[in-house]
Amino acid sequence: MSEALVDDVLALLRAAEGDRVLLGLTGAPGAGKSTLARHLVAGVDARLGEGVAGYLPMDGFHLSNAQLERLDRLDRKGAPDTFDAHGYAALVRRLLVETDHPVYVPDYDRRLHEPIAARHVIAPHTRLIVTEGNYLAWDAEPWGGLGPLFAGLWYVEADDALREQRLLRRQRAGGKDEEAAREWVERSDRANGELVKRLRDRCTRIVPTGAVPDRHPRGADRA
Repeated sequence: MSEALVDDVLALLRAAEGDRVLLGLTGAPGAGKSTLARHLVAGVDARLGEGVAGYLPMDGFHLSNAQLERLDRLDRKGAPDTFDAHGYAALVRRLLVETDHPVYVPDYDRRLHEPIAARHVIAPHTRLIVTEGNYLAWDAEPWGGLGPLFAGLWYVEADDALREQRLLRRQRAGGKDEEAAREWVERSDRANGELVKRLRDRCTRIVPTGAVPDRHPRGADRA
């Protein structure tokens, strides 16, 4: 089914008749959003050429740990108010109109636990941008104003038990011991996930986790 999803993305490109296309992927933490995003980018590039597709992760707009400490929100990292949401929304809009020069895109480094500037680049010839994040379907501003910009907004869905297993591995890989990892998932990730799950019906398509290609566990736990 994963190759069928690439086919569907190519259909979006054909329908756009040369315009740049923005595809949004959302879903609860651990569902597999970034895994699917990278698969779609690689699949489109394999068929149409390097750089035709580009990647915009909302996680690149995590507030830094210094800012979260200032706001007393470090213990809820990943909640809606722990992102530079207005910065993300502004970059989305830039990418749809700034097509005559490269635009650099930040990412989040799970080893450093910090956002990293300019890890990705959207080239002038990029026609598809796949962006993913927990809150793309939320109607609160500034996320709410982005809905009309998406050619499609897909909800990546996974069983809660599977998601939390992935999230535990993510936290352990990030340096937490078993007890601290479980405490974080149950207190923070679970609450964020329950919020995102309420947004499911606002999406244009549901993509079950079985459609997302498997990766090595270290790589599969990003989204």
